Amino acid sequence: MPTTAIGMINVNLPLRPTRFAALSETFYSPVRILPLRTARWAAFSPSTVALLGLDMRQLNSGNTLDLCNGIFPAPFPALAMVYSGHQFGSYNPRLGDGRAMLLGEIDNAGQCFEIQLKGAGPTPYSRQGDGRAVLRSSIREFLCSEAMHGLGIPTTRALALITSNEQVYREELETGAMVMRVSPSHIRFGSFEYFFDTQQHEALQQLADFVIDNHYPTARSAENPYADFLQQIVTRTAKLMAHWQSAGFAHGVMNTDNMSILGETFDYGPFGFLDEYNPQFICNHSDHTGRYAFDQQPSIGLWNCNALAHALSPLIPIDNLREILSTYQPTIEQHYLQLMRAKLGLQTLQEADSMLLGQLLTLMQQAQVDYTIFFRRLCDFSLSGDNSAIRDLFIDRESFDRWGNQYIARLVAENSNDTERCTQMKSVNPKFILRNYLAQQAIELAQKQQDFTEVKNLLHVLQNPFAEHPDFERYAAFPPDWGKHLEISCSS
Repeated sequence: MPTTAIGMINVNLPLRPTRFAALSETFYSPVRILPLRTARWAAFSPSTVALLGLDMRQLNSGNTLDLCNGIFPAPFPALAMVYSGHQFGSYNPRLGDGRAMLLGEIDNAGQCFEIQLKGAGPTPYSRQGDGRAVLRSSIREFLCSEAMHGLGIPTTRALALITSNEQVYREELETGAMVMRVSPSHIRFGSFEYFFDTQQHEALQQLADFVIDNHYPTARSAENPYADFLQQIVTRTAKLMAHWQSAGFAHGVMNTDNMSILGETFDYGPFGFLDEYNPQFICNHSDHTGRYAFDQQPSIGLWNCNALAHALSPLIPIDNLREILSTYQPTIEQHYLQLMRAKLGLQTLQEADSMLLGQLLTLMQQAQVDYTIFFRRLCDFSLSGDNSAIRDLFIDRESFDRWGNQYIARLVAENSNDTERCTQMKSVNPKFILRNYLAQQAIELAQKQQDFTEVKNLLHVLQNPFAEHPDFERYAAFPPDWGKHLEISCSS
């Protein structure tokens, strides 16, 4: 089993310096982890352990924990990345990893994954902060990273959750914690904005070359590799936004420094899944203007792509930039309708489908119907049987009946079979999502009793959210009223 040797200690973790470390210190700062007092493992993601080609024995050891907690240093430094970004539309010229550090990289059969610690202590970019993360935000990121993967939505992954006895002050004293985050790259839109804004165009090109060579190799053979690279990012971002909208997911802080260059869901903060269908849903307590409301995410995705295109303008002619950005809207519309047809159990493409979907969403909004529960119940829709379990979700049942008749006609036109359609629909309409109140219950148990049972139970269910999981039926219930009104802020 490959190990990382540190003095006389062997750590069962095949860790090596990241490829990003081969760039100069223009792009990062070497840093040291500030250990958490009495750090201990709280939870692991078996799925991410397998992704890295590891087994639990390699992680679940004191030596590996001590490495991640900085008790003894790796034979190479951790790195904090520099970047800038537009935060709520206003440009901040210097941000960077204020509480995150690249620990190293693991190669599994030619696939390379960076291991990043969040909450590992201050860096040159902490801006007088302590560089820590608190347990509540760490639990939320740990669970949602894996929940999004379970839903089939591109995302950074979470390998492990580390808790401690250390007290961290935010609005009040809280428990310090760390998340081990995993991704092929943690470079973001703001990374390019930083080098454009500081007029370091040579470094900008060097960073673009690095990303192309390591993550978009097909772009290298294009007539303009940088234009092709941007096109691929715009396409991935548009598709990611379509995934979010179809799943009822609101990110909450779509700043350009929170946008992954790989088109992954990135930097989980005050996120939220829809309970009742409300297009104007704002999940971030600090978003007073609704800039990042649920229904604004597609347009903000394009706004952020425009910011990235502007940063890459020294490398790409303006006409190419405009042409690339013009592909965003048709891509997101096409992909969103494709995803929603699957949720409705439709096998063919019809011009009237967008109207059928629009009418349904209007009815759901008017009746304040739970988004996830509706689509899961719709899986059992019968062309000729009893559909009262679905119909009863609506106050105005006659309006739903009129829509239901159109839906029946649409299904009959493509010879839809109830049994086959139900199986297909249950593979794309989850029974379980990470509702805020479920996360909050798990957080409170962990904070008050250092009991991570609910975290582990939720992880088990959310990694396969389309299965029935009869022992965890309570997680698929309607949320309690208090659970619909939780306020989630950026403070973590």
